[in-house]
Amino acid sequence: MANQNLGNKLLKNQVVRFVFSAGVGFLVDVSAFYLFYHNLLVQKTYHIVYFTVRNYTLSFSISFFLGVLVNFLITRYLVFSESKLPPYKQFFRFVSVAFVGYFANLAVLKLFIQSFQMDPIVARPSAALSLFFLSFFVHKFFSFSLSLRHHASERSNAQSN
Repeated sequence: MANQNLGNKLLKNQVVRFVFSAGVGFLVDVSAFYLFYHNLLVQKTYHIVYFTVRNYTLSFSISFFLGVLVNFLITRYLVFSESKLPPYKQFFRFVSVAFVGYFANLAVLKLFIQSFQMDPIVARPSAALSLFFLSFFVHKFFSFSLSLRHHASERSNAQSN
């Protein structure tokens, strides 16, 4: 009975649900990165339009997009389902934040690989985890427009149950 009560409390906790959502998106991202980096994109560089792109950059770009898509869907329906914003607006905001996060992740990834000589397979999850906690608050307050006041009332409702 105590385990069931703990499980219910954890499922009601928005941060726990966000960690789950981000974790699934992260697993999709990192798995796709590994697949692209080691199996599908085997050249060291690719020429796209007028740019030369390294294998890890292209692998990261594709895998990041896939992870964002999965993360948005889970976050919208499981974490911040009480948001009153229209889904298209949530998606636009979520992708806008992800766009900024993409460049932050890419910068950290390049730093880890080029400056610290980390293997790309280790550098990718390290870069993602280094920016994880910031994303919770940005998505809560910007992507889904949920205020601190709403979070406080949600906590007091959970405590009274």
